[in-house]
Amino acid sequence: MNPLTNSKSPITNHYLHPVQDEHFKIQWNSLLATLEPRFGGDLDIQAILFIIGLQELGHGYREYGKDEKMNIMHIAICSLLEPFGYYDYEGRDADNWPHWKATSKLPNLQPGQQQRLMQEAIIEYFEKGELI
Repeated sequence: MNPLTNSKSPITNHYLHPVQDEHFKIQWNSLLATLEPRFGGDLDIQAILFIIGLQELGHGYREYGKDEKMNIMHIAICSLLEPFGYYDYEGRDADNWPHWKATSKLPNLQPGQQQRLMQEAIIEYFEKGELI
């Protein structure tokens, strides 16, 4: 339970203890070191969200239009935030695209907190998948 948000969310206070912050940096850099050789260097959060979205979609890589790419990134966001109670998986539609229902509103976050939330959720996703 996160005391900042009183939820299961990984949202953290940006005034972390230096040891916690260093541990996070090591985890994030380890993840990048694992992903970048396979998917190309200098991956940002959007690129990692796209990779996760493709994985969750399960259709494999092909050329996607701009709207499809945004939907794929949305799939990633829902997948990442579902364990924290923000979304519930509803199933797949006739085209085999997954859908979620928002179950609770995300708290208002500063840009740095939003980035940290996504980074921590991404790390947890890859840890659960035993990819890092």
